[in-house]
Amino acid sequence: MSDEWNGRGWRALLTEVQFASKWFEVRRDDALRPDGSRGVYDHVIAPPAVTVLAVDGLRRVAVTRQWIYTHREPQWRLPAGRVDDIDRDPEDAARRELAEETGYSATGWCPLGTINCADSLTNHRDHSFLATGLTDRGVRQLEPGEADLEVHWLPADELVAMVLDGKLPHAGSSFAVLVAKVRGLL
Repeated sequence: MSDEWNGRGWRALLTEVQFASKWFEVRRDDALRPDGSRGVYDHVIAPPAVTVLAVDGLRRVAVTRQWIYTHREPQWRLPAGRVDDIDRDPEDAARRELAEETGYSATGWCPLGTINCADSLTNHRDHSFLATGLTDRGVRQLEPGEADLEVHWLPADELVAMVLDGKLPHAGSSFAVLVAKVRGLL
């Protein structure tokens, strides 16, 4: 496979898939750098994800707590998940993830931005959204790995303090909270 990116002189001379699953792919690229030297780049190709900052009329935020297998600990994070093939776009995925994890829907949606996650390792990107005008539909649709997922409603100021204290380690969650705070949305 040969590919040139943005005319900047980088070229993948050969891409080999080292591992593939329904969740991600590990690739090894033999690449030509702009200076003419070659290098090998191992990286993970992953689908994009979404994170939802759902804020109710009392300035409380929906925050989940669950066991995160890869980190071997329970963590606080905002409702989040990957963009699936059934989703039209990241906002559609955000609507689905909010409903699945919390049972809530929202009438107001505002994109907060996109963050690259571990970009020396992966192409994974997380799209963050602010959700307002919340309605409790009362039905959650959790996946088997989310059986322990709890939903808590925390005051916005407490959530900002958690980010600053390192107690909300999920990159997309911290990004969404800080962007909303800086923009005066939280």
